[in-house]
Amino acid sequence: MKVLVIGAGGREHALVWKLQQSPKVEKVFCAPGNGGIAQIAQCVDIKDTDVEGLLEFAVNEKIDLAIVGPEAPLVAGVVDKFREKGLRAFGPSQRAAEIEGSKALAKDIMEKYQIPTAKAATFTDVEKALNYVDELGVPCVVKADGLAAGKGVVVAEDVETAKKAVREMMEDKAFGSAGDKVVIEEFLRGEEVSILAFTDGKTVVPMVSSQDHKRAFDGDQGPNTGGMGAYSPAPIYTEQIEQIVMEQVLKPTIQGLAKEGRDYTGVIYAGLMITEEGPKVLEFNARFGDPETQPVLMRLETDLVEIIEAIEQEKLDEIEIKWSKEAAVCVVVASGGYPGSYEKGKLITGLDQVDENEAIVFHAGTKAVEGKIYTNGGRVLGITAKGDTVAEAVKSAYKAIDVIKFEKMQYRKDIAHRAID
Repeated sequence: MKVLVIGAGGREHALVWKLQQSPKVEKVFCAPGNGGIAQIAQCVDIKDTDVEGLLEFAVNEKIDLAIVGPEAPLVAGVVDKFREKGLRAFGPSQRAAEIEGSKALAKDIMEKYQIPTAKAATFTDVEKALNYVDELGVPCVVKADGLAAGKGVVVAEDVETAKKAVREMMEDKAFGSAGDKVVIEEFLRGEEVSILAFTDGKTVVPMVSSQDHKRAFDGDQGPNTGGMGAYSPAPIYTEQIEQIVMEQVLKPTIQGLAKEGRDYTGVIYAGLMITEEGPKVLEFNARFGDPETQPVLMRLETDLVEIIEAIEQEKLDEIEIKWSKEAAVCVVVASGGYPGSYEKGKLITGLDQVDENEAIVFHAGTKAVEGKIYTNGGRVLGITAKGDTVAEAVKSAYKAIDVIKFEKMQYRKDIAHRAID
């Protein structure tokens, strides 16, 4: 079959890499792709949000299956458009994807179906939002309602920071229309874990656990980013917690969405905080997470296409999904200044010196020009490695990073520190 992967980041590179291992796959296209993806698939110069352009390409190329990586095309309804044309597309419908597209909607669903989460309120009025900050107290979390590429969340330690975040989102439009509405919620203490799950709308099958590192700098300091690294498994995610999450989070969310006329199929991502009271939902995403996908897919032993076909046929309960017992770690190498302003076009060297038996370099923000690879984004590379333990996987990932060079590159030196500690 011919498969089209929609997206341009590290997650999409990992998806393409995994799909190439399937005997069912004849050719993989990626739109728009990146410098690394171009080495293993055919990249197509169509933006991931150009729904009509993607549709036209899929019809002309007789694409058998489209897999949507990022949230923006899902929220724009790319899956619905493909299906209207009789094309197969893997991912939730536009209405289902609103669980990520609107944090206010997600909160409403959680409240209605008693899914454990932080106390919160939603505002379209700046003054009312500012008053709620005083009422709730600090620390608190201010979130832009709409999509903001993982950056529309501010953890405010003091009132001044919280109110500044409200004003920047609602008045200064730091995230455009995404900040027309804001959600302000209590700060949850504990340890984060990411749970991705496959679902056909009836059956929910969780993937192996992972933990993302959102803050830019070592010791979980600095601003929030799209993710500076991830590892799998997360030791904090015990069998007991897994059972609670299945019964109190994943199943009721999928069932609740169905009751709301938002039938959900594809991958759902629950960002959780493991608190003293138990797991609570921080956010839902309507797709594979990035960078969690990189280590999680590295541990997946079952053919991804077989899983997708089982979901399409509502037979997810009939297949066994197998995972490697090894651990996997992804360390993100970013442009200097990320998640703030950064420069593009820096030459990357040393990629050919990475031993593929020790680590895989998933490209995120890169561009190929005349056989050379240059930086083309904030998060540039995701160095991903496996090992018998998390510590061994970490060692292999950082060994690979040692040979990679570009001007002003930055990365955290403590990925997976909680697991190792």
